[in-house]
Amino acid sequence: MSLTLYGFDGSPYVRTVKMLLKEKNAEFDQLQINVMKGEPHHPDHLVRHAFGKVPVIEHDGFRVIETSAIMAYLDEVLPGVSLTPDNARDRARANMAQAIYDSYGYGSMASVFGYYLFPDFIGGQNDESRLKGIQGSKLVLTEIMKLKGSDPYIAGKSLSVGDLYLAPACAYLAMTPDADEVFAVTGFETWWASIQSLPSFKTTPPQ
Repeated sequence: MSLTLYGFDGSPYVRTVKMLLKEKNAEFDQLQINVMKGEPHHPDHLVRHAFGKVPVIEHDGFRVIETSAIMAYLDEVLPGVSLTPDNARDRARANMAQAIYDSYGYGSMASVFGYYLFPDFIGGQNDESRLKGIQGSKLVLTEIMKLKGSDPYIAGKSLSVGDLYLAPACAYLAMTPDADEVFAVTGFETWWASIQSLPSFKTTPPQ
């Protein structure tokens, strides 16, 4: 099997894919495509992803772009524990968490952690954007924790793709002075402790 991941370790979406690969105990190669240096828009990468994004994977000559498609594909084709719930309601929970993060979460969270960690990448420090990001991030976490309910993970008793989507951005938020405010959401503390204990989380820190 040949599996190559194209992507920058600083990208939360790349870390999401790497966490899945670690959960699957999959062997893979990685080519760093540095977002901060504009490398996704270099001609050689635009051949892989015409919109200049990461991650991208190539598996036995088959290329997959966009994180949602990559995660679904890898979870299906790789051996090991499934990260897709085995019933319709829990699959819906995982899918809703993923969609909430993609549509509303990443942008809000990035405006907070980017303010402190990558200000040049987000166009400079904008206090109004940061404050809106805090409120947006709290709303996203609140709604996702409602999906989790009393279960240990977002979509039930077991880790799922939904958890892997949320974890990397939370890791960046945890590095900021706004973490306590953003994370003051019912149910978050126990979920976050469980995520931080995962070997797949511990072995994929952003570089």
